[in-house]
Amino acid sequence: MAGNEWMRRNVPRLWFARRAVRRFMPGESAEDALKAAEKFQGQHIPVLFTRLGENVTRAEQHEAAADHYAWLIEETHRRGLDGEASVKLTHLAMDMSPPAMQKHMDLLAETAAANGNRTVWIDMEGTDYTEPTLAEYERLKARYPNVGICLQAYLKRTYSDVERLLPLEPKIRLVKGAYSESVEIAYQTRREVDANYMALCVSMLAQIKAGRGLFLGLGTHDVRLIKQLAQHARSIGLPRTCFDVEMLYGIRADQQRRLAKDGYNVRVLIAYGDYWYPWYMRRLAERPANVIFALRQLLP
Repeated sequence: MAGNEWMRRNVPRLWFARRAVRRFMPGESAEDALKAAEKFQGQHIPVLFTRLGENVTRAEQHEAAADHYAWLIEETHRRGLDGEASVKLTHLAMDMSPPAMQKHMDLLAETAAANGNRTVWIDMEGTDYTEPTLAEYERLKARYPNVGICLQAYLKRTYSDVERLLPLEPKIRLVKGAYSESVEIAYQTRREVDANYMALCVSMLAQIKAGRGLFLGLGTHDVRLIKQLAQHARSIGLPRTCFDVEMLYGIRADQQRRLAKDGYNVRVLIAYGDYWYPWYMRRLAERPANVIFALRQLLP
């Protein structure tokens, strides 16, 4: 459903769809996102901003996206907010013009460094983009220390990708994965994905324990898994602050507050923008409870 073009054009017009998506984003404008970040600031919870968009087809689209993110980074600094940007490379012309995409990413990394030495994060997309995304991260990391990348635990290649990036002292946000991929390249069951997620994190925690320059962000709402990893970290002599917990706005907000109160480093990803349909469908696919919530929006 996320990739269906007819549904992408028409579903956002439906009142119940627009009402349902409000659970996962504070609004479509940057100001909505910034105001939400201000509320989290009061709870001492930093944020990640992402403006929804991908696979642009016109030059003015990727130029506008790059300009917007540069402005957002500067505005976040001006307001004194603890916030970082997370971008999709296809939103910045990866499909159309890799040189343009590289120019945009250089600009954003430099802007982030000049405004509080913030990190710019690269989201991972479908597997058609895994290798070029890793290559772009390697190019950037050789020049800018303040860049991070998202990796997906359901891909069978991810352990090798972590090993490949280790010499760069990477900043990694590990998610489970939300795209539809074949059994040849991706684990299919929740049990398999959870097991690989745990194995990847245990491996990276061992690298942190050994003194390697590695930042680990747990991009998951699975509190059971988070606590298991905290217990493992403690067993090898690491505090629970050796990793970040990164959750989406509106999902398990009670757990976000509880984890922060318990001493975890919690960061909330705030998405905004009018291109929310494919992103929203992938959020529904990640967790059955999200589908139940969406269906309830059909009721008065």
